[in-house]
Amino acid sequence: MKGGGGDRHHHKDGAIVMQPAGKQAPKCKTSFFLYTLLLYVLLPVLVLYVVALAVSPFYSAPCPPADTSAVVAHLAAAAAAAAEADGKKNSINISSSVATLTPPPPPVARPKPKAPGDIPPTRLRHVLFGIGASSALWKSRREYIRVWWRPEQMRGFVWLDKPVDEFYSAGNASTGLPGIRISANTSRFPYTHGAGSRSALRITRIVSESFRLGLPGVRWFVMGDDDTVFFPDNLVDVLSRYDHRQPYYIGNPSESHIQNLIFSYGMAFGGGGFAISRGLAAQLARMQDGCIHRYPALYGSDDRIHACMSELGVPLTRHLGFHQCDLWGDVLGLLGAHPVTPLVTLHHLDFLQPVFPTVKSRTRALRRLFQGPVALDSAAVAQQAVCYDGDKEWTVSVSWGFAVAVIRGVLSPREMETPMRTFLNWYRRADYTAYAFNTRPVARQPCQKPQVYYMRQSRMDRRRNTTVTEYVRHRVPSTACRWRSPDPAALLDRIVVLKKPDPDLWKRSPRRNCCRVVSAPTLGKNRTMTIDVGVCRDGEFAKV
Repeated sequence: MKGGGGDRHHHKDGAIVMQPAGKQAPKCKTSFFLYTLLLYVLLPVLVLYVVALAVSPFYSAPCPPADTSAVVAHLAAAAAAAAEADGKKNSINISSSVATLTPPPPPVARPKPKAPGDIPPTRLRHVLFGIGASSALWKSRREYIRVWWRPEQMRGFVWLDKPVDEFYSAGNASTGLPGIRISANTSRFPYTHGAGSRSALRITRIVSESFRLGLPGVRWFVMGDDDTVFFPDNLVDVLSRYDHRQPYYIGNPSESHIQNLIFSYGMAFGGGGFAISRGLAAQLARMQDGCIHRYPALYGSDDRIHACMSELGVPLTRHLGFHQCDLWGDVLGLLGAHPVTPLVTLHHLDFLQPVFPTVKSRTRALRRLFQGPVALDSAAVAQQAVCYDGDKEWTVSVSWGFAVAVIRGVLSPREMETPMRTFLNWYRRADYTAYAFNTRPVARQPCQKPQVYYMRQSRMDRRRNTTVTEYVRHRVPSTACRWRSPDPAALLDRIVVLKKPDPDLWKRSPRRNCCRVVSAPTLGKNRTMTIDVGVCRDGEFAKV
């Protein structure tokens, strides 16, 4: 119709009835509005609310169960109302919401391994010694063991090829020796080295056999020969720096460069002693027999241990205090300029002169060392200090508890800390290239030949808490010299060294002690020099 813009007319009988334009049925319009509001407003808000509740346990304390139930009931009611409002099946997985909102179970408390600082310090009782010995040499070599063994404080066994008299003793405390065990039969293992001995097979298994004994509280398995002399307190000090639960293989190569080339610079020589941690001993015991089968052509016991260490992937932790002593002659050069580290072992003493040359018996000389300086201050034994007598132009080198060397002229500390070649190499040759460490001549010219004073006696001055060690001159033929500086041999017969005990010496960073000449001899009068040795004072050093 003309001009009827939007008007429509309906009659019941088909006639057209006019109604106002722009007016819809009220019921349909209300339903459409509620549906839109629910879909685009309420449902997104509801979803965000559920998500916020779901992630809230990660950022705050979990809600108690009662509150969670209320929230779940509220969500269920809201979901039902939404489903009823839009007339459709819009369901919410209530069980899923409950699982999301339930706080996670508390973590199960597991015991944590003790940190190294929580473990009691390593003591002698935590060390089990295994000493490889031969019944043929037992009567002479056992005396070396008596020097350092402490029956009431130490644990360990001598492993022999067959029984000896002490094997049948009721107790070993009275003999001053460790217990004796007989090594297991090793005939099933192949050995093809033409110049060696099958005894290497049984000796290489000492650590494994010791581990299988199952003794309680053992942290370290320490191996040595029957002519190895241990300094027990220094050994414990070294081992206490490491975690015994981790795999450690601690020792030192030979002093002989050639020996290290033949065997390995990465091998701990058995005579010098080595230590294996409990964590490593457990692994070694499981695989060593198979490892021995794979190396029939090796020479000794220590290179077989090294082969197994290589298979296990455990390198040698080198410590310069273990001494194989592949040397001949006088040990003065080695101990007179010992590295700044604890003295742990000495070996091959049958091939070396007595530690104190005025004492003819090697074991008696060692007892003097152990009953005196080692008992007074084990950490400081053979530790060097260098100082000078400016008036007389003497250089003084103190190896505490062992010897004092006095030299005419001024030698630098750098030279004095280099060992003198008072010994021959393992092949009895005076070849300075044959050593695995730096050496120097005894004297570069006759006038500088040192006068050596060896320790004769020692004591503790308890009133002053000071050790007093006395050294006397070892008399040897004099050497002609035209120097104007006085000859120490003409003025000096006796040296007294004062030193306070320092059990914490190796708990600090390594540094040589300092020494000071307190009094010097005068011509025709007092023929004694007094020296004070101790921790360097602030700003103190060995000034040339």
